[in-house]
Amino acid sequence: MQAFLQFSPEVQAARAAGKPVVALESTIISHGMPYPQNVQTAREVEQVIRDAGAVPATIAIIDGRICIGLSDDQLEQLGQSTDAIKVSRRDLAYVLATRKLGATTVAATMICAKLAGIEVFVTGGIGGVHRGAETSFDISADLQELARTGVAVVCAGVKSILDIGLTLEYLETHGVPVVSVGQAAFPAFFTRDSGFKADFQLDTPEEQARFIRTKWQLGLEGGVVVSNPVPEVSSMKNEEIDAIIAQALAEAAQQGVKGKLVTPFLLARIKELTGGRSLATNIALVKHNALVGAKLAVALHATH
Repeated sequence: MQAFLQFSPEVQAARAAGKPVVALESTIISHGMPYPQNVQTAREVEQVIRDAGAVPATIAIIDGRICIGLSDDQLEQLGQSTDAIKVSRRDLAYVLATRKLGATTVAATMICAKLAGIEVFVTGGIGGVHRGAETSFDISADLQELARTGVAVVCAGVKSILDIGLTLEYLETHGVPVVSVGQAAFPAFFTRDSGFKADFQLDTPEEQARFIRTKWQLGLEGGVVVSNPVPEVSSMKNEEIDAIIAQALAEAAQQGVKGKLVTPFLLARIKELTGGRSLATNIALVKHNALVGAKLAVALHATH
């Protein structure tokens, strides 16, 4: 497995020096935001992590290798590509074997981070149980990955395009702890409060690190969801975003959009319907997650 890994010079130096590293996914670049905001945001997020004392490692599949840390040229390649494959667990071997360009989802990034010995991964929001899953069986592979792969995932909860209640039930069934930062409520990506509570509230990186390290020391497999609400100043109003999501979901159904195409379609449509404000919220929450994730990585590193 290690033969597939290719570390960037910055990440390789961090490993040699024993510095904390934070994994970042690449579907947010290829499928989550338009160019050039996607590449600009990726660079800014990496800098937030550096400024907080850790080293960023954006992960993608390029030329048959799992790249742990990307160069500027590789970020540009991903940001401008129109045919990068959205890679989850199912797709990982295919994209490596065919040497295609692949952008890693939450699930695939967790797998790659674990292979690379990285304990903390920062994303925007995790996938979940889709509305209507009782008939479509559309459940993100992210949830199963959280149950089996020991990486802490810092996110702004799940998008309210999903069934948040069922998503939390699924995580509970599979023994995945959901931690919230700074509040008891579980956030809903664009908004701070989903109407549901997280399992535990742990506000400081030291508390979070102690809990996560204890879980893994007990031999309890799987990850931890660290849900970090979007900053108040950048959050959207629940009623507004719920109405817009309902409209976008209806349009997706009318147009027959299914499977892994649903989320990119909805995000693009929501951006149009909010006049771009949803993209600004998305960028703000990813940067905020990067700060919390970097601090957690530093604190976890100190518990070794």
